[in-house]
Amino acid sequence: MHLYHVRMDVAIPRDLDEAVRTDIVAREKKYSQELQRAGKWLHIWRIVGQYSNISVFAVDSPAELHEILWNLPLFPYMTIEILPLTTHPSAVGAAS
Repeated sequence: MHLYHVRMDVAIPRDLDEAVRTDIVAREKKYSQELQRAGKWLHIWRIVGQYSNISVFAVDSPAELHEILWNLPLFPYMTIEILPLTTHPSAVGAAS
C-alpha cells in the first residue's frame, strides 16, 4: 500500500455554463465519496478560504493514483501537487 499527500487547487472558469458546473461538481462529489467508501481516499480537508483541499490517498501503485486523479471530473480545472509518504522512524508504533 502506498500513501500520498495530494493538494488539489481548483480553478473552474467563471464563464463556464452554470448547468455544466453543477453537473461536474455533483459528479466530483459522487466519485470522491465512492473512493472514500472504498478506502482509497483516506482523508480530505478543505483549505480555508480557497477552493482547494489536502487529501491522503492509499493506493496499490503510483499508476492507480494517476488513474484516480485523471478520472476526477474536476481534473481539467485542477493544479495538483503530490507527495509520496512513508512511515517516519520516530513515529510511535513505527517498526524498529
